[in-house]
Amino acid sequence: MDNDRPVPPDSAAAAPPRSFIKVIADLAETHAGRDITLGTIVDQLDEQAFGLLIFLLAIPCLVPGLPGAQLIAVPIFLLALQLAAGRHEPWLPRKALDAVVKAPWLAATAGFATKRLRWTERLSRPRLGFAATGLAERLAGLVIALAAVTIMLPITNTIPSLAITLVAVGLLQRDGLFTLAGMALATAWICALVILVWGLATGAGFALDLARDVAPWAVEWFGH
Repeated sequence: MDNDRPVPPDSAAAAPPRSFIKVIADLAETHAGRDITLGTIVDQLDEQAFGLLIFLLAIPCLVPGLPGAQLIAVPIFLLALQLAAGRHEPWLPRKALDAVVKAPWLAATAGFATKRLRWTERLSRPRLGFAATGLAERLAGLVIALAAVTIMLPITNTIPSLAITLVAVGLLQRDGLFTLAGMALATAWICALVILVWGLATGAGFALDLARDVAPWAVEWFGH
């Protein structure tokens, strides 16, 4: 069990936290029509800050080919590393905290969460707690960090973002089933990318060796 986090009594652990969808909707309503900083959002979150921040940042990344997803992945990566390290409260550099969150973006994110992600809240509940707390929570942070790295690459961001969203829901709801599902999806995605890169590298190496054997003059010409 993670020594840095207080262990809640069984009765408290059995009850799900307050609606995380409502937290996001209330945040957008409170600041309706006003741009705010990411630091303001962090200050208004409670003990769910880690999961809520990761969930909130992952939502826009679900849009395929979203411009700026690579930048959004950076704070997700930093938060995930802290989660993996067992940190109790999230920390972000001042430059990230001072980043302005546009009112339309926050409203759109809240609207998407309310309309399209409500099912995650309906289906999730406290279960398989061993997979969503303690050492498993730290492992989940590591998996989220790796998934965030793949979002930074010029490849589709939807699959790793969905995996991060599922893990975040699992941590928020203490639902080990959601956490394991998200980690499995992220692991499968990472493995697929590794295999793809390895295949491309191997194929390129094979093609180069073949060219050297068949047409060494061409390889020498391109080398110039």
